[in-house]
Amino acid sequence: MRVVLAEDLFLLRDGLVRTLQDHGCEVVAAVDNGPALLRALLDDAPDVAVVDVRLPPTFTDEGLQAALEARRRHPGLPVLVLSQYVEQLYANELLADGAGAVGYLLKDRVTDTGQFVDAVRRVAAGGTVMDPQVIAKLLARGDARGLTDGLTAREHDVLELMAEGRSNAAIAGVLHISESAVAKHTAGIFTKLRIGPSPDDNRRVLAVLAHLKR
Repeated sequence: MRVVLAEDLFLLRDGLVRTLQDHGCEVVAAVDNGPALLRALLDDAPDVAVVDVRLPPTFTDEGLQAALEARRRHPGLPVLVLSQYVEQLYANELLADGAGAVGYLLKDRVTDTGQFVDAVRRVAAGGTVMDPQVIAKLLARGDARGLTDGLTAREHDVLELMAEGRSNAAIAGVLHISESAVAKHTAGIFTKLRIGPSPDDNRRVLAVLAHLKR
């Protein structure tokens, strides 16, 4: 798996490069600013980009905007964004084209090597990965609460794992229930949130997140 990495802090960038290489990834470029990131994404055609939101020269959202521009030129380019803070706007922009192959993790998560590498691989494979704290913020919105208040405790558990991009099999493993039980809970969630069901896991995740952030 070929990776382009963008992170302005040298020690963190070096650590992420080593982590990815230790797990069999080829880091084809490791850059520290927005313009260099866009060039690398367009020139190196990676399997996935791992991008810090805030990069020089302005330290606002250079990394995110460079990644989104690359996705506009190469639709479906997988992008995993790293951010120090929960910012719903970033999640909205990532999800806007509905194409999937996106992720949003807080930087704290990269200290969990297994979780970080798993997120990179899932995004590279076309999945959608959202940080649990981002999901919690979406679920806490007043308009979302009006719909999710009717969910059972187990349906809430399934919804949060679903929104992280987990398949039915993965959800069943985490919650120690059968896949058929997950399917039943999922159907109940779709009914209560008034979302048409979809057999495609990625579209299912995007539908739930899009509905909750309206």
